[in-house]
Order: sequence, then C-alpha cells, then structure tokens
Amino acid sequence: MSTLLINADMGESFGPWVMGMDEHVMPHVDLANVACGFHASDPHVIRRTLRLAKAHQVKVGAHPSYPDLVGFGRRSMACSPAEVEDLVLYQIGALSGLCRAEGLWLHYVKPHGALYNDMIRDPALFEAVVRAVKDFDASLPLMTMAACDTSMAQEIADRYGINLWFEAFADRAYDQHGHLVSRRQPGAVHEDPKEILAQAITIAKGEPLTASDGSKIVLQADTLCVHGDNNESIAAIQSIREAIQALGSQT
Repeated sequence: MSTLLINADMGESFGPWVMGMDEHVMPHVDLANVACGFHASDPHVIRRTLRLAKAHQVKVGAHPSYPDLVGFGRRSMACSPAEVEDLVLYQIGALSGLCRAEGLWLHYVKPHGALYNDMIRDPALFEAVVRAVKDFDASLPLMTMAACDTSMAQEIADRYGINLWFEAFADRAYDQHGHLVSRRQPGAVHEDPKEILAQAITIAKGEPLTASDGSKIVLQADTLCVHGDNNESIAAIQSIREAIQALGSQT
C-alpha cells in the first residue's frame, strides 16, 4: 500500500450496550476492524456494522480476540498456540459467513487487544495466528504492529506466504522499542486532539516519534489506527483524514 490507510475498531457493541460511535466514524475510515463476538459484538451487531461499512464502501477486516467478553479482550489468557489457531480461524469463518450474506468479502485480519500484544512477544502465538489466516485464505493480509524491529513477524509471515500490513496508532504512546505503552501507565492514551493529529501526521510523513523514555523512533506503517467513542475523537479522525489526504496530494 502506497497510501497510509485509516482503520478503526468497529461493531464492539453487545446487545443493548453501545460501544463506540460507528455511524460517525465509518464515513472517515478506509478499513473497519469488525469484532467477531469473542471480546465484543453479537450476530446482530456484526450484521448491522457490515451494512454500515457497505454503505460507505469501507473494506472489512476480521478482529478476532481471546474469548474474553468480560474483559473486552484486554486480558491475556493461557491459550496454547493450537487453541489460538483454532479460535482465530473460528472467528474469521463466522465473520466471513455474515459478510457473504451482505455481499461483502473479508479483506484482512487484525487481532484484538491482549492477543494482538501477546503474539508480537511470542513467536509461537504469532505463528498460530499466521497459520489460521493461511488455512482460511492465504491471500488475506495480517495486520500487526509497526514496531522498531519487525523481523520476527516478517520471517514467520514469509515462511507461510502471508502478507503483513504494519499498523501504527495515532492516540497511543510508544516505548523505545516501538511497542505500545501499557494502558496501566499514565499517559499511555493521548486525549488531546491536537496531540493525536500531530502524531498521525508525524507517522504519515515517516518522521521520528518521541518515545516514553525520550528517545526517537521511526515507525514504517501501512495503516493508522484511530478510535472514535466521543465527539472530540470523531473531530480528530476527520482532521487526520484531511491531513493525510493533503499529504497524499503533495506526492
């Protein structure tokens, strides 16, 4: 991908409980990471989200996680690589079935929360996720973190013939290795829309970010993740899209 695409986590409501402002976010993103029911969502929410994506011509990706509805998929679980492979494959298949009912096709896979973070640290888990993607459809890209050193992920993906999309975050702080600062730490999530926009532009330009320890890091990203759960974050997403489009027109 030559242009930095904007992605957002979608379909994370559950029954009567509403999470996120999908109707306001969808018009401003390129990619929708749709929850598959293990950390959030249900079949009705998923189908409604797919229809929204279709209306705005947004590409849909599977957003599988650990089976952790109570913890919103943000808690690590003692799953073996074989279990991770199967649970990821199961969730991709479920979302794909609903996509077909709406005349849509899956375009990529992006794990969620603790599974996303754990697979980056554990080659066996990363390989399990890659195997699940390959077994379902080897043409699907796998989205993973654009850290300073992505050699482990690239080596495993190359071995299975899976394409990787590297992802950066506009609203998260990074450590010196290009990994996300834990949400348990102060300042891990940026709240200021101006700070979020500035980080997005820095990433889009391929310029150095300031890590949590003060060092400089550069992230080579294909896609930028944004989050929209309040009016301020929606305004930030609109500003990010306009800024990225302006940068694209200059190249």
